[in-house]
This record gives sequence, structure tokens and C-alpha cells, in this order.
Amino acid sequence: MAFLLGCEKAALEFSTKTVFESVSIGVDEGARIGVVGRNGDGKSTLLGLLAGAIQPDSGRVVRTGGVSVGLLGQSDALDPAHTVLRAIVGDAPEHEWAASPRVRSILAGLVGDVDPQTLVGSLSGGQRRRVDLARLLVGEWDVLMLDEPTNHLDVRAISWLAGHLKTRWKDGKGALLVVTHDRWFLDEVCLTMWEVHDRVIEPFEGGFSAYIMQRVERDRVAAVMEERRQNKLRRELAWLSRGARARSTKPKFHVAQAQALIADVPPLRDEVALKRMAVARLGKDVIDFKNVGVTLGGRPILRDLTWIIGPGDRVGLLGCNGAGKTTLLRTIQGLQQPTTGRVKIGKTVRIALLSQHLDELAEHGSDRVRQVVGRYSARVMLDGKERTPAQLLEQLGFSKADLSEPVCDLSGGQKRRLALMLILLDQPNVLILDEPGNDLDVDMLASVEDLLDGWPGTLVLVTHDRYLMERVTDNQYALIDGQLRHVPGGVDEYLRLADAREAASAALAGSWGVAGCGTAGGATAGAGGGSASGGEAGADGGLSNAQRRALKKELLSLDRRMSTARKKIEGLRQEMHEVDPTDYVLLGQMQRQVNEAQDALDELELAWLEASERLEAGR
Repeated sequence: MAFLLGCEKAALEFSTKTVFESVSIGVDEGARIGVVGRNGDGKSTLLGLLAGAIQPDSGRVVRTGGVSVGLLGQSDALDPAHTVLRAIVGDAPEHEWAASPRVRSILAGLVGDVDPQTLVGSLSGGQRRRVDLARLLVGEWDVLMLDEPTNHLDVRAISWLAGHLKTRWKDGKGALLVVTHDRWFLDEVCLTMWEVHDRVIEPFEGGFSAYIMQRVERDRVAAVMEERRQNKLRRELAWLSRGARARSTKPKFHVAQAQALIADVPPLRDEVALKRMAVARLGKDVIDFKNVGVTLGGRPILRDLTWIIGPGDRVGLLGCNGAGKTTLLRTIQGLQQPTTGRVKIGKTVRIALLSQHLDELAEHGSDRVRQVVGRYSARVMLDGKERTPAQLLEQLGFSKADLSEPVCDLSGGQKRRLALMLILLDQPNVLILDEPGNDLDVDMLASVEDLLDGWPGTLVLVTHDRYLMERVTDNQYALIDGQLRHVPGGVDEYLRLADAREAASAALAGSWGVAGCGTAGGATAGAGGGSASGGEAGADGGLSNAQRRALKKELLSLDRRMSTARKKIEGLRQEMHEVDPTDYVLLGQMQRQVNEAQDALDELELAWLEASERLEAGR
């Protein structure tokens, strides 16, 4: 593989911190690299260094002649006086950008719901972020560097972005470096991981899952080496304390067995015990929606919604931006009264919300963390054990130095963790989390997930981080056209439903000439979606008996093929369990086979869904 760019013995120091010491790392053609590490360890600085935006104090950054680099930073330089269209495609004439399938796909995937003639200065922060990302992707680059590209994207847009990056270059061409806390995205897109820590960069082969396995193995080896070092020190100490006797004796010390990597890992959550505790705290009635409808500004947001949230339920809400998730959360809290129907909230219910903007921390202002936590004396029951505020602080990654920091001076991730801890100390029994993963690195996300695993209450989660969604919740529901639909297949099933819905409403194109989630045309489609062919058949007066028989035969065939595909995937996964966990090359090859088999199953399921809808529409 040809070398594109890199750095040699690069060192970088800011006024209060040394970021890198003699770092040598390179990016080859075909690289797909995910960059992870704790907040503040230098991930964004690394991208700036490699892109040439930051100069090293010593060492050098090298780049092959003619290599072009596109960098998406955490802030944009868009001109507020430009229209969205001009900000993305510049002064290129319409016939040039409109004739490019790649450009049209980018516009549809990222800004299909934004009027192209809107001024950039009038956009929200999330819309500006999507416009800036579209601007970068429209360009031709040898190397793309993306810093938190999934921020402000919904689940569907994140899935589109992953697909775009996987097919943007031919195999072995181009290079991608991405900093993100979205673990699903890292697994989907990246072939190599770089961990930034302690002023160095450590590479790992494979995506995020392989990186975690290698890190566990690294920590296990480090634990064994530390145990040996401690044993040697004990022997030396014993020899010194016993004098001459120690020279003739050989004390033996017990060496702890190495930690098992995966074997005998207990379940993430004891669902039965948590349900029992939740019922004791909440009773049997929590929140009951019956035929609820909400209309705002003459536009129906929720329609005829019937939903029961029980004690100990852990549910995730899916839906594109503007689908009504915020309205539904406000209705759950009693802040939004339904236009029709009723919402019954149990007498013992105590609801707490962790909001996106952390408004709940405003009252603490310049108070120091120690002072804020000192106002709470209650202990919290988590995972069947009582936890003190100090223990919670430690679990959420706060150091002793952090306790003296004013709340207003904390980083975004620290504020989010502190807000979550204060909410838990208030001991609610219904917890609503609105994008709790914002500003958290992957290690802190894991700590928050462990914390929530032992929380014995009802949990409602809204997040675009599909890894977090499927890790923390047990059931997922999708808001589509104002109606709530249970999706047992999780995020993948929701994406299939959303794609089918968009295909059905493709004729109702938005301002960019495409139908998309959040466009005016998409809002009029039916909740169940349906294919265009099914609609045409219904317009012709329904299906004939022969057509119905053919569709039923097709459904039976697809059922058998899906069953075979599922067995194949299960067999491949069973084979993976028998592979040496340190053989990352073979694991990567087998994971690709699983992914290919899963893609084939997804296509079969989508075909089954379309055939089923055609049959239903023709009755």
C-alpha cells in the first residue's frame, strides 16, 4: 500500500499540557482508521496535526506530493450570508452537481429536509453541522478526516453516512480517519483503530469490537506482569526483613490466575430482580397512553397513540429528527397535554429527565463539585447494593482534583456525568434520558452503561447512538408518521421500515428532488410505508386471485430462505466462538462473512416486507 501521510517523532506541547511525545505514525492508501481515547487526550489535535492545521514543536509531518486532505472540524467556517446550496456546491452550475449521482445522494442523505435557498445564518446548530459535512463530502479528497461526524445526525442519517464512506472509494484506495464516540459507526466503517493515551498513539487491527478484545488482552497481560513485579518486591522485602535467614529460604507466593476474557461473564442485567424492585418502588401502574393525539400549530404530531409503560421497562425511542420524540417525552412528563385521548400517570411515579442541554445544572452555577455533591446524603440502590455519592463519582470517572472544580468550568462530558449522578441521587423511579451519550468518550459510555444496568426503575431512552440504544434498552419503539410502532428487530428493523416508507413516498419529492425523512412529502405517507408497486395495484382495484397466490408462494419461499440465512449466521457465529481470540486476522475474516450473511438476510427481510405489504394492499 502506498504511503499517503504521517508524522515522524512529532512532539506537541500546550501551555498546560504535553499532548504528544515523539509520535511516529503513518496513513497508507486504503486505510480506514477510527481514533478513540479519553476526552482531552488529543484525538482532535491529532487530526489537526496530520492535516497540517497544527505544527509540531519538534519532529515533522510528512505528506506524499499531490495528496489532498479534507478535514471536518468540530466548528465550521460557513459564511452566514450564503445559501445552503451555495455553501455546499459553491459556484458550480446546477447541471454539473445535479448530474452527479454521488452529489445527489449526499444532498438527500444529509440535507434533504433543508430548503436549499435558506441562508446559513438562519440554520440551527445541527443543520449547520450537516451542511458543513455535506460540503466536505461533495469534494474530491484522497484523505478524509472527520471529527465527530455523527453529531446532530439521526440513526438513519448515521446509517447512510456509514454506507457512503464504505463505498466512497474503491477497495485499497483513499483513506479515512474518524474521531467518534459512536461505537456502532466505528465497527461498521473502520478496519483499524488508533488509541490516543498517555501522549502516545497505539494501533489495533480490526474495528471497535476487535479493539476492545485486544485491550482486554493487553490489560490481562499487564495485570499478570504487575502481579509478578509485586511478588518480586515482596520477596525482596522479606529478604531484607529477615536478614541472613532469607538467603537460605525460598518463600513462595500465590500468583492470581489470569482474568478470563469472555468465559463465565454474567448477564448484563438481572431482569427478574430489577423488575421485582421496580414493582416495589412503582406499583403496577406507571404510564398509560390511550388513544392519545397531540396537535401543535394545526399539525398533528402524535396520532391515536396507545402505549403502556410498565414498572422496570427499559424502552428506546427511535425516529428521525422532527418525528415527534420531544413531544412524546413532554407528554410522558405531563408537560404537554394531549389534544385527544388521555395519559394516566401512576400515583407513585417520580419522573426525572436528563436533557440534551443540561438545564438542570444551571442552578449550581459556580459551586464546586464537592459542594454540590455534599448536599446529598442519600445512598442509591444499584445492582442490589447501596452506593454513596463518593462511590458514584469514582465510577463515573471523577478524580479528587475534579471535586474542586466549579460546575460551570467542567467539560461537556463531566457536566453530563455529574447531571446523571445528581438525578440518580434524587432517587426517581422513572428516568428519561435524552441523548445521554453526548460529549462522552467510549470508556465513560461504558461506565454509564454499567451504572444503568443496575438501576431498578423504568427507563426511557432517546439517542442516535444505536450501540447505546441496543446495549441499555430491552425494547425499541419507532415513531413513524405520528404513530408508535414496536420494532422487535431493533434499529435494523426501524431502518428497513423507514426505507420502505421513503420508497413509497418517492413521488412526493422535497426541495432537492428527493424524498427523505422530515420532508413535507414524507409526512403524508402512511405509518406502515408500503411499496410503490403495491399502491398501484390497489389503485387498479386490487390483486387478482392468481396474483395473490403468486405473492403467497413468494412469501413462503422468502420465509424458507430467511430461515436458512439465520441458521448460516448462527453457524458462523458459533465458529467464531471456537477461534483463538488472539487471532485477529481470522476473526476479522469471519466477521466479514457474518456481515455479508447478515446483509443477505436484510435484503430477504426487506423483500418479504414489500411482498407482504403488496398482498395486504391488494385485499
